[in-house]
Amino acid sequence: MTSYPKRALTKPAHLIGNLLLFVASLAAGSGLHAETTLSDAALAEKARAIHAESLVLDAHADIVIPSTSLSYLGEGGVSKVSPEKLKEGGVGAVVMSVAVGPGPRTAEGDAAARAIADEKLAAALKLVADFPETLALATSPADIEAAQGAGKAALILGFQNARSLEGNISALDEFYQAGVRVFGLNHLGHNDFADSSRPLYDGATRAYEPTEEHGGLSTLGEAAIDRINQLGGIVDISQMSKAAALQTISLSRAPVIASHSNVRAISNVTRNLSDEEIDLIGEKGGVIHVAAFGAYLVALSDPDVLEAVIAVRLKAGLPAAYAYPYELYWELEDPAAQRAFLVEMRSTIGAGSVSDMISHINYIVERIGVDHVGIGNDFNHGSSIEGYSDASDAMNVTLELVRAGYSGEDIGKIWGGNFLRVFSEAEHKRTSD
Repeated sequence: MTSYPKRALTKPAHLIGNLLLFVASLAAGSGLHAETTLSDAALAEKARAIHAESLVLDAHADIVIPSTSLSYLGEGGVSKVSPEKLKEGGVGAVVMSVAVGPGPRTAEGDAAARAIADEKLAAALKLVADFPETLALATSPADIEAAQGAGKAALILGFQNARSLEGNISALDEFYQAGVRVFGLNHLGHNDFADSSRPLYDGATRAYEPTEEHGGLSTLGEAAIDRINQLGGIVDISQMSKAAALQTISLSRAPVIASHSNVRAISNVTRNLSDEEIDLIGEKGGVIHVAAFGAYLVALSDPDVLEAVIAVRLKAGLPAAYAYPYELYWELEDPAAQRAFLVEMRSTIGAGSVSDMISHINYIVERIGVDHVGIGNDFNHGSSIEGYSDASDAMNVTLELVRAGYSGEDIGKIWGGNFLRVFSEAEHKRTSD
């Protein structure tokens, strides 16, 4: 592939590895026609024009605080969605998530989770204050469009893991009043509100918690979804168990999003969405945002590869069973052992690529339509693939969408238009002052 200046193409990207898969999927009836008549230079020029005209929106990134692992960040410990990288990649909006991980399900554990959430919230607001010429806090679709018109990137606040609610539905109002507009109840491990797609592993007992605790949503979780609807927030089903996700999609009075989820039929890990979930999201008007997270993109159907994955895990002293191949690397006490495991696993399964992302996008489009797919990368929490390692590489995605046959109108929907539609519908369902 021809290399172009950074603003157009950030790196030579090796982005055509799955071209045969694209052709096969297109023949299945997506209505797309892979672009084969233009030269690389003409494709890049067309993509640049579409990219410049689109609202390029990333529906999920993590907020960096001092305790953030350097392994999640870019070179020099820089955020993968720093203001400079957003500008370089032509990214006009990003949802930055006030996310917390698992922890003790005690009053003290929940209070610690809330403290982390408050620290991340303060860090995000400080970022906007520190870069007033390039960033603007957005709490509505109108704010996003105003930021775009002013040449600024819109920072939208998200929320992930109801542990930090400390068991109180009223805490949703506190986060909403602070500017949060996207709400996801789950992360790793079940909580008092909903079951997770990734049950927690107990290192002491060397066993996972049960696959389900509530059978989906608890009564508290149902009340939380109702309150998010009343506030006019966006409900996010990423990381939920299948049962919890299906219940949430059905219960919500407004369309939901999956802010960073991929297709389970392609990459069979518990974190990805089943066809049943995908279909219901489409039926209810929602949007699935595909993530640039290699472990959730790569197809692991080859028996030899699956056997090799297990061998790498056992070699590191991790259980053979897993929700995704890298799972539980954090249980390795020696940082050197962690690094060695991650390097060997990536060598075994591959890093993932932008062409893999397009495969997942194509699958969703063919199944439920282009109005129901977007992009949400999970940057600063493990995402990094060939050709798309941070926000500065966003143009590479547009190029491959053009190459795959998507029109400028469709690419505008995928990058930000579909998210804006759901945001507007959530606002219209608002019933609370």
